[in-house]
Formats: sequence, C-alpha cells, structure tokens
Amino acid sequence: MTGRGFERIAFVASGAEDAREARAALTARYDGVPLDQADVVVALGGDGMMLLTLHDVMGRNVPIYGMNRGSVGFLMNDFREEGLRERLAAAERTVIHPLTMRARDRDNKVHVAKAINEVALWRETYQAAKFRIEVDGKPRMPELICDGVLVATPAGSTAYNLSAHGPLLPLASPLLALTPISPFRPRRWRGALLPDRAAVAIDVLEAEKRPVAAVADNIEFRDVKRVEIALDRKTNLVMLHDAGHGLDERILAEQFGW
Repeated sequence: MTGRGFERIAFVASGAEDAREARAALTARYDGVPLDQADVVVALGGDGMMLLTLHDVMGRNVPIYGMNRGSVGFLMNDFREEGLRERLAAAERTVIHPLTMRARDRDNKVHVAKAINEVALWRETYQAAKFRIEVDGKPRMPELICDGVLVATPAGSTAYNLSAHGPLLPLASPLLALTPISPFRPRRWRGALLPDRAAVAIDVLEAEKRPVAAVADNIEFRDVKRVEIALDRKTNLVMLHDAGHGLDERILAEQFGW
C-alpha cells in the first residue's frame, strides 16, 4: 500500500445482480485481488453486505469501503466506477467496536458471538417474554414483559434499534442504547442510554414456559436463559466514507428526517 493509495483492492458483492455485475466490472478495471491479499475491501450491495464484510474481516484491521448496489445503503457510499482510487485515498475513516455476546442456554452451554449493530433477545412463541436486567452487576429492571429487548451500538442505532423507537446515537458518543421491543410492563418504559463501558446481563424469567432466542446481528441461539453483553474495545473495525458523507453526518441528517 502506498500511503492511502490502497493499491491492492478486493471486491466483494451481495447476491443481487447489480452487485455482481459491478464486482465484475470493478475487478477488471482495478485489477482486484483476493480478500486475503487486500489492503482495502470494497463491498458492493446494501447494509447487510457491509455487515457481512465487516464480520469477514474482523480481527484483520482491513478497511471497508461500501458502494450501494442494494436498497437502503445507509452505511454505503454512492456507486461510481470511475475515480475509485482517488475516492479511497480521500475517504474519511470511522473506527467502530463490536459487542461481544455470551449467551447461556437452558442446557448451560455458552455461545459467544460478535455484533456490529445490536444484540437482541426475542420471544420464540406467542407468549410475551419476561426479563430481568442488570447493569454492571446491579439489578436495574426486576421484570420487563415485552416481545424482546436489544442493546445497540451507535453504528447500529440507525438499524433495528430505530425501528423499535430507540434513540439515534452519534457515532463518537460513548453510549449504548438499551431498547425494549413492544413493552407491555412497564408499559411506558422506552429504554435507557448506558455508558459504553457498561456490562449488561439479561436473565430470561420463566425460560421453560416463555422461550427466548438471542441474536448477535444475524447469528442466532435459541432457548437461552442468560445473555451477557459488553463492548469489545480490543477489536477495531474501519469503515471508509466519502468526505462529507460519513456516518456522523448521516446520523445527524436522519434526526431531521432526511
């Protein structure tokens, strides 16, 4: 890699036809290399493809530059074939950290997974779930009756968290969003903002009668009875965005309806 020139570029694409066609064209135009040889990865698709790519390079400290060939593309840059190396060299860097989820199931087996957007707990049946929530070992919510509950990072605050009426978090804010999904009791509880150093533990009450699944982004474990969530500060994930179109700007614009 020469400075910020990113000489070795890997191109990855979602299954959408537009994304696959874009990958073929860009790979030929910029002499694309395999993923394990890349200085930078260009992800073609929507936000789901960006998340998959971030998971694929986790621990390797390889920056990801997304270009929108999907539907929403909140995390992506505009698609253009020309001038890619110049765009990469001028791009703004955003460093984010994933959440680590440790989920213990009813057989006492522990499952560990990473989440870039959120860790969510969901009811598995028609019955509402019941949870007890601890923050840093201190009980904060003795009983929450709802469809589910999630912990979102700032990067994930614009995703499912926002759909569940959770708060939008500026990317640089040292916060996590704890957001209930369709709360029944306490009916008016809308969640909490937590410092990102907080350790959250969620116990499933009546786990046999009211089974719950735990999901870290798209990794699901069923029939859990306790889930522990904390930010993994040792893992850095780097996203690149065109100047003036970074995530901070997009999150700010989203709050004003744009």
